[in-house]
Amino acid sequence: MGQVFDPAAYGRAIADVYDDIYVTTMADRATESAVDRLHGLAEGLPVLEFGIGTGRLALPLAARGLTVAGVEGSAEMVRELRAKPGGDRIPVAVGDFAATRVEGEFGLVVLAINTIFALPSQEAQVDCFRNAAAHLRPGGRFVVETWIPDLAAFRNGTALRLLSLSEDRVFAEAARLSRADQMMYTTKVNLTSGGLRLLPANHRYAWPAELDLMARLAGMELEHRWADWDTAPFTDDSRAHVSVYRL
Repeated sequence: MGQVFDPAAYGRAIADVYDDIYVTTMADRATESAVDRLHGLAEGLPVLEFGIGTGRLALPLAARGLTVAGVEGSAEMVRELRAKPGGDRIPVAVGDFAATRVEGEFGLVVLAINTIFALPSQEAQVDCFRNAAAHLRPGGRFVVETWIPDLAAFRNGTALRLLSLSEDRVFAEAARLSRADQMMYTTKVNLTSGGLRLLPANHRYAWPAELDLMARLAGMELEHRWADWDTAPFTDDSRAHVSVYRL
């Protein structure tokens, strides 16, 4: 048996540097495309984001006039969201998004940027799909964005990759793979002139077909699958996917 899952652990470790590492280094076009696509999929109906974090998607969706709510495992991440303009107007429940329920019925539930793999087991991921379905009105959509496992990148069960390099930052990731458990244990290394920061995270990865089956168990069917938020076709060479499931 593994350790008890703590939904607050990741945010507690990274909240104070999350925007600096991820949001500011993420291409503006990627976020803009995601917001455009989600705004269209919502069709004017309320949106619930699982793992709302510091509000990268939620804040611009709210700014476009949508009603947005969130579930977030970490009170520290919610604190960062609250400090931003408009962040205090988005209701957020702190808890495990595989189980936490919020009031209301939504046209769209979103689980972006690989967060489905933060859940520690197939059972927890199935519960997450069921929780999403429980929040949706008939015909509502659940959108999952995540990467495709690249097992060929590992040699003897380990991998080291450079994520970004600039004059003032080296950002890399060390990873260890457990194929039997479909687990990837990672520690990102953020090295700047201000010092070294280690950011551990575990991922229970799943293939697209496995996620599709989880959706079916929750009463949803695959409506779209794209390679990115710009709706590029999903092919054998795709390294990520945006999957839209409909209740």
